[in-house]
Amino acid sequence: MNQRQVENAIAELKMDYINLQGDIEKLESTGNDSFVHKAELRLAKLEAELAELNKKRAEFE
Repeated sequence: MNQRQVENAIAELKMDYINLQGDIEKLESTGNDSFVHKAELRLAKLEAELAELNKKRAEFE
């Protein structure tokens, strides 16, 4: 992966993260706890992916 690809992947994951946070808020307001839990697990996965990509980005600097 080159630097541009890493930057693009980070941008995509950030957008996914923001969208998922909004979805969680909506799910919480409707009381769909099982879906909230699944979405929170997905958020944790996105955070881990972002951390890895940020490490890769730091290698380019």
